[in-house]
Parts: sequence; structure tokens; C-alpha cells
Amino acid sequence: MRAEVDVKAQELAVVSGLPWRGVHYFCTTRQGGGSAHTWASLNLGLHTGDDPKQVAFNRQKLRSKLPGEPVWLRQVHGSDVFDADRGVVMTARGGEFVSDLPSGELDARDACDANAGMPEATVPEADAAITLQPENVLAIMTADCLPVVLASADGTALGVAHAGWRGLAQGVLENTLAALRQRRPDVNVWRAWVGPGINQAHFEVGDEVYQAFVAHDAASALYFVSKDDGRKWLADLPSLARHKLAKAGVSHIELSGECTYARPELYFSYRRDGVTGRLATLAWLSQ
Repeated sequence: MRAEVDVKAQELAVVSGLPWRGVHYFCTTRQGGGSAHTWASLNLGLHTGDDPKQVAFNRQKLRSKLPGEPVWLRQVHGSDVFDADRGVVMTARGGEFVSDLPSGELDARDACDANAGMPEATVPEADAAITLQPENVLAIMTADCLPVVLASADGTALGVAHAGWRGLAQGVLENTLAALRQRRPDVNVWRAWVGPGINQAHFEVGDEVYQAFVAHDAASALYFVSKDDGRKWLADLPSLARHKLAKAGVSHIELSGECTYARPELYFSYRRDGVTGRLATLAWLSQ
């Protein structure tokens, strides 16, 4: 399904999926900000080389459309999950989640992107976040990687994940769902939205990427097209995400169908442009 750009709902050009009970979510586009040149115009990433004052302006414009300050993460292409309610980073070890940091040591809602020179301890290092608290705004930044929103069908539990190929291979989506289930073991029906990211036609990878998936799941080979006799591959990240979500037990999965590489007027793309801005996907539970 191809997502439509919605300008009216947030007074910004944003992309979203089908309406969900109890959940608000959208991905920004590059339109509507104050940045110039390769970062034009709604760049939300402070670690990109853009003027920090312009990024602050862009973030404030975004903030005015949200019920609270976003929970920003220091994303590292990993699979750890930040529990935004308890202030702890959860790491999967031996099939179980354990807290790497004591509760209260991190305050993500008061933090900016750690890559902007903020103290390391102010921003949780994780590639996913969860919450059960209404109006606790979760945020993921991307520029080709997939933003994924997960929620219970009743709209009482929410997660977001940054899913590039490394995160997907390491299980960031499965970990996010496991963290949600740990908090809400009574929930049986989950849904997901896979937002704008690079599509298969533009995502050429080496054999090490192919092997990272098929070594643990032979069925993943269906989502790669061989080039150069197997030395290179075209990887279908959205379909890999859908495959992993379905295997993990997510009942309803929607793909945005939007390619960041193919639509330079709407999206930042690291693979296309190198130096570029960042999109943000925001999600929160209703009151």
C-alpha cells in the first residue's frame, strides 16, 4: 500500500498509514523546515553537519504539533530497546530482557541528540523504544533505514524501532515486540506500520548482508535478488521487515510503499546523497 502525504492533519507534510485505535503516528518529510542546501528543509538530525540553530528551529516547529517532548535515542544500528516509562535500556540475553542501566539514570525527554555534543548519559543508546503511557512521544530518525511502529490492537501499548539491515539481522523488531510483551503479556493482537525507507531497486549490498540473514533464516533468501553471480545482492528491506514481524506474531502489517531514495523532493536519503538530513517518525498513545 502506498502512503499518501497528509498536509492538513499536522500542518506539516507527513506520511502515515491507516488510523489505529488509541495511537497517533507519522513520519515527517523534508518539506516545511528552515534548513538549506543538502539539508533542505525539515532536517531533524543534529549530527548531520547542518546549522544547529536551523535544526533547533525545525525541531521546535515539529514539537508544536506534538503533545510532549519527543524521546530521542542515540541510534547505533543495534537491537537494544529503551523503556521510556522506566528509563532503562533493555538488552536481549539468553532469550530474556535485562536492564543495562538502573531506572532513572536516563532522562530522554529532556535530551537532544547525543551526537550534537550533548553528554552521553543524557540520551539512551538504543534503536527502539516502548511506552504504555499516554502522550509519551517516541521518536526514531531515519534516512533510508526503516522506521517501524508497533502497537497493541487496543491502543494501550506502543513501540518504535529503527530498522536498517544490521538492526533487522540482529533482531531489533523481535526485541521490540518481546519488550512490549514483557510489559503487556495479556495482549494477543499486535499491529505494525513500516514507514518510508529505501526499496529493493536501490539497495545493493554485499554478500555479507545476504549471509547475515540466511544464516539464521533460510526463508530470508526470498527477499534478495542476486547480482554479479552472488557477489552483490538487491535487498528488499520492507519485505524482510514484514517477514520478521509476521514470524514474531504480528497480525496486521502495513507497508508504506514509500522509497526514500526514489523521491528526493520528499525524503532524505543517505545512500543517494551522502551528506543529508534526517526524517523523524513520531508515535504516541492517546489519553
